[in-house]
Amino acid sequence: MKLIPTILCGGAGSRLWPVSRELHPKPFIRLADGQSLLQKAWLRGAILPDVAEMLTVTNRELLFKTEDEYRAVSVISGNRTNHFILEPFGRNTAPAIAAAALHVAESYGEDACMLVLAADHLIADQPAFAHAVKQATQLALQGKLVTFGIKPDAPETGYGYIEADIDSHLTKTGGYPVLRFVEKPTLEKAEEYLASGRYLWNSGMFCFQAGSMLREMEQHCPSILEATRACIAQSRIAEGKGFSQLDLDAATFELVPDDSIDYAVMEKSSNVAVVPCCIGWSDIGSWTALGDLAAPDAQGNRIEGEVILHDVSNCYIQSKQRIVGAVGVKDLVIIDTPDAVLIADRSRAQDVKYLYSRLKADGHEAHRLHSTVHRPWGTYTVLESGTHFKIKRIEVKPGASLSLQMHHHRSEHWIVVSGMARVVNGEHELFVNTNESTYIPAGHKHRLENPGLLTLVMIEVQSGEYLGEDDIVRFEDIYGRTQK
Repeated sequence: MKLIPTILCGGAGSRLWPVSRELHPKPFIRLADGQSLLQKAWLRGAILPDVAEMLTVTNRELLFKTEDEYRAVSVISGNRTNHFILEPFGRNTAPAIAAAALHVAESYGEDACMLVLAADHLIADQPAFAHAVKQATQLALQGKLVTFGIKPDAPETGYGYIEADIDSHLTKTGGYPVLRFVEKPTLEKAEEYLASGRYLWNSGMFCFQAGSMLREMEQHCPSILEATRACIAQSRIAEGKGFSQLDLDAATFELVPDDSIDYAVMEKSSNVAVVPCCIGWSDIGSWTALGDLAAPDAQGNRIEGEVILHDVSNCYIQSKQRIVGAVGVKDLVIIDTPDAVLIADRSRAQDVKYLYSRLKADGHEAHRLHSTVHRPWGTYTVLESGTHFKIKRIEVKPGASLSLQMHHHRSEHWIVVSGMARVVNGEHELFVNTNESTYIPAGHKHRLENPGLLTLVMIEVQSGEYLGEDDIVRFEDIYGRTQK
């Protein structure tokens, strides 16, 4: 049997703003052990037996960041081949799974099993998870579409539910036919579901043979399947050592209907089974849920970072860079980041998404980017900005290079803080060492490269009438970002 863990890495994680942003979504949030939710999801699949490759469906703007995350933990599980399906924009889970199933069927045959995992869930019990996957693959090999149902321990109103036919065992290992999927219930209904013993939380994880899913899609959502197939036919494939990627064509992908796999297939199919499991699962859907991962002090406060408290109880406070002081408050969530601070009542943590939506509607950059922005070549951090100027701290990885580019409206001063830079400035190429600088006039073609073995750190001072990130024309780029 070939098993292909398939990680769906999308969404904005709006309820975890300000740490989660559009270009730094929830899967990239790091927990106390230093690993991100995305890294944990990758390891969760990579260490299973019979894995043929690790498949990730994500936004193309997150590719290099995702590769960095995987590279940092690949030594734990041994090197796995990574295949990426890159979306130009989100189209929900049904198109993502359609593209993944078409790839797996083409590469490994329709009998290959796919294990679909969310990139932003936490599973605390890996052995129990591996056992549940073994149960699910047994059912998948019988042609079933299998979902993982979490045994509820509370009348939770924030999750969808699955009603299982508990009187009909599909296997000796405990799989059941699914009678129906239920939307997030009222508290009264959730209590009823919990008491019945027939309902499970819908985890959003699935297992099935690629061919089984494609046949169900042909029956229940043929427009999604055919539009996705047409898109793949127009898309580019790139391959390298230990990786390959399918870059979905934007024009044809826009024609793919937007729908979730639950609505498009799972709720319509009569061929769905559920494996009940207790695996320490959480979808980390709010700051309250994330805060509950930290140990409380005697007053019920959960703290991450340097915090000073006086007469404070039942608060979750996170601050990675600055000291936070709190006096005489209770039941609050306080999240401090370099460019935004969140203060919320713990009981209203789900409503943080409304702040995110407001920022997005207003076009505020705080919904999309942090002050530190990741790029394929490294990072830049905006230190200060004002009328006609902006100051950045730039870090370039060893051997990395920015694109050969030009700006119409701004000039740039570069000062090397540590390391050495190779610079193209107009018709000239020069090396700039520590404590040296160079000036790039507006309209000059230029490129910055780190030829050394250590990280290049420099300060960039921009000046001009317009300093937006879209004032850039790329002529050459090793990361494929040049304009056509």
